[in-house]
Amino acid sequence: GLFERLGFVVQEGPEIETEFNNFTALNIPIDHPSRDAFDTFYLEERDPKTKDRFLLLRSQTSPGQIRTMMQHKPPLAVVIPGKVYRPDAVDASHSFMFHQIEGLLVDKDVKFSDLKGLLTVFCQKFFNDKIKMRFRPHFFPFTEPSAEVDISCYKCEGKGCSTCVRKGWLEIMGCGMVNPKVFEAVGYKPG
Repeated sequence: GLFERLGFVVQEGPEIETEFNNFTALNIPIDHPSRDAFDTFYLEERDPKTKDRFLLLRSQTSPGQIRTMMQHKPPLAVVIPGKVYRPDAVDASHSFMFHQIEGLLVDKDVKFSDLKGLLTVFCQKFFNDKIKMRFRPHFFPFTEPSAEVDISCYKCEGKGCSTCVRKGWLEIMGCGMVNPKVFEAVGYKPG
C-alpha cells in the first residue's frame, strides 16, 4: 500500500491488551474517562507478566505503538491496523467494534510539517487530489502538539450535504507528535 511505498512497515498487535499498553504508557491518567468501565471492555483477569489490574479489549490501536517502541529502537516507521472495541450504543456513526489504523514515525529531526505533508499525500491518494484539508488544534494525552484532521466532503466537494451534515467538512482522524512522556514510558532517551 501507500504507506509501505513511503517506507512504513505494517505491524499488527493483539486485540487483548494490558492497562499499561492501552492507557498508562500512553500518558492516559488513571482518572481519565476512557479508563472507566462504561468506555472500555475490561476482562476479569490479571496479566500475569505485568500484574496490571485487568486485561482489556483494546480501545484503540495505539497500544501497538507501545509494543513496537518497546521492541525496537529508532528509527522506525510503522502502521498498525486493527479492530478496536468500545461499549458504544450502535447507531449510524458508532459501533462496539470498528477498525482503526495507527501510524508511528520516530527518527531524528521529524517535525510537525513532516506529519502534515505525509497526511496530505495519504488523503490525496486515498480520497482524491482535489480535497481540501484542515488541521484543528486538539488534545490527546499521547501526542504533543495534537490536531484533528478534517477533509472537505468528497461527496459534495465542501458545499454541504447529508454526508457531511451540511458542514462541508468530514473529521477523519486525530494526529500529533509523540508526547515525550510516552517516549519515557517505553525507555527512549530524550534527544
